[in-house]
Amino acid sequence: MLSPQEAEQIAGDIDPAVRSELAHTTAGALVLGGRRGAEDPDLVRRLITLVDTEGLDTVASMWSQSPADTLPGALWRLYLLREWTRRDPHTIAERYHLGLHRAEVAGVVAGVALPPGPDQIRELADAVLSGVFRGDLDVTLDRAAAFLRVLATGSAMDADWVELDDRDRATRLTRSAGALLDTATDLENAAALWRAGRLD
Repeated sequence: MLSPQEAEQIAGDIDPAVRSELAHTTAGALVLGGRRGAEDPDLVRRLITLVDTEGLDTVASMWSQSPADTLPGALWRLYLLREWTRRDPHTIAERYHLGLHRAEVAGVVAGVALPPGPDQIRELADAVLSGVFRGDLDVTLDRAAAFLRVLATGSAMDADWVELDDRDRATRLTRSAGALLDTATDLENAAALWRAGRLD
């Protein structure tokens, strides 16, 4: 057993209140700074590629524990989406293509160039993030949500097709589709909060 003095010497995790304050401060500064410098293409490019230069772990340490209905939580989901499109654009393009015919309205809102290939998927992710700094944040969040809804539909369809051959993989795909829908809902809620002036 450790004595109280020894226990106090063990480094713990950052205080949740401090973590929350840091998350909100950095997210607000990033969005405000990006919007003020939106005419500078180099600045916007640096903000879009934040994960590329700083690393996903650094961004995660700032924002990943933030609730979805906060600015840092919404930004975390957008940057994570961009990172995913960088790592697996072929699979995402295939599933997006599958879902597009069943989720046509969401496909129009998402605005992916047709036919959706890996390059178009990566371009969409960058375009969505540039909207954080150059456009209306609520439109950006709604667009990302629509993209995820189409992708979730495609994942669910893929699960139906593979179920006959591989039930475990089908289960994973179904769960993935559910998680994508949850994230889409989170982004839509964040967009509504931004419109109401309550996304902090």
